[in-house]
Amino acid sequence: MKAVAPAASRILFGNWRGSYTVPAGGLYPHQWSWDSAFIAIGLRHLSPRRAQQELDTILSAQWDDGRLPQIVFHSGRDDGYSPGVSFWNSSSIPGSPPVQTSGLIQPPNHAMAVLMVHESDPHESGRRRFLERAYPRLVSWHRYLRERRGTGSGLARIVHPWESGMDNSPYWDACLRGMTQTYGGEIPRPDLLHAEAEHRPSNGEYGKYLYLAARYRDHDCDDADPDFPFQFEDPAFNALWARSELSLAAIAELIGADPEPHRAEARRIASSLEELWSSALGCYVARDASTGELQPYRTVSGLTPLLLPDLPHTDELLDLLRGPHFRLGEVAMVPSHDLTAPTFDSARYWRGPSWFNTAWLIAEALYERGCTAEAEQLSRNMDDGALDHDFPEYLDPYSSAPRGTRRFSWTAALALDLSQKIGASR
Repeated sequence: MKAVAPAASRILFGNWRGSYTVPAGGLYPHQWSWDSAFIAIGLRHLSPRRAQQELDTILSAQWDDGRLPQIVFHSGRDDGYSPGVSFWNSSSIPGSPPVQTSGLIQPPNHAMAVLMVHESDPHESGRRRFLERAYPRLVSWHRYLRERRGTGSGLARIVHPWESGMDNSPYWDACLRGMTQTYGGEIPRPDLLHAEAEHRPSNGEYGKYLYLAARYRDHDCDDADPDFPFQFEDPAFNALWARSELSLAAIAELIGADPEPHRAEARRIASSLEELWSSALGCYVARDASTGELQPYRTVSGLTPLLLPDLPHTDELLDLLRGPHFRLGEVAMVPSHDLTAPTFDSARYWRGPSWFNTAWLIAEALYERGCTAEAEQLSRNMDDGALDHDFPEYLDPYSSAPRGTRRFSWTAALALDLSQKIGASR
């Protein structure tokens, strides 16, 4: 097996900025929320102290209402990323933190990461009272999801494709096509300096992304715009929320708090997730919270509930993962979209390429469900894809050709994490 640690260490240390890690120099020069949680999971194998700092830093950018922002602009400058500091101007929005941030959020994987980082060095974590600092912030974050983003179904809604972490998933197609509004100003595309246009969302999509972001910003990011045109319940977002409630229960026990409210919340979210189950497709799907319509697509987001215990559709999801739609073990990692769908595109962002973070989530689920051989094969596949192509953002599932930017932090972190897991199982 190839040695991942030396090369992954170079990436993670090279992208470290003193108290946090950028996803990649150039294209992503700030701190991203769910990226930092994934990065900390790998960083804990190199420096548990630095992994704690990574999470402390993202948690310290929390808004008064509890949200953890999608992006933290520590430099206070745009630095070539759009939309940046001047677009969001978060300091003018009531309840924002002293540091400049975006107003949007990302999937809630943070409690998972906090628990894993603690477990990597309980002594150092205890000495620094890491869990005691993180716990109230995580509780506030989850309260925000329940109280400010909750829907009648008991799930949390997202108000922008970026909040799913899977920006141009087919899930959003019908809604975006139906939108007549678009951003009225210039649509800057600095991302195209680092990646090919055919691999990224289109200008038409970006115009609508910026319209949604600007409308949310101009409403002071208060989640109280009743006619907001994009409101979705996403399966991966909510599965990670439920999984993180289970992590909060474990953290609560460790610090002497009551774990049962978190276990009850995890059960409640998992039960509500059943409203997103599509019997016709054999997986969970996103739902338009405004119309109630389930979106007719199989994506990796709909496989992510495998992370939850006592899932009623485990066998169906495993069959789907192994079958012709995702072909686990036959293609590179786990495709982001159904290989047989007419909307599949092997090169374009979240419409087909295989991503390292979602592959890690599936590998974790496979390990936990006792599918060790498949989990190890997927882990080795991740390591090979990372090392052979300088830790790319994502891969073509058929050719394994690298896509997006290189020296990507969560690719290095998560490949490192799984390589350590394989080593520990020997």
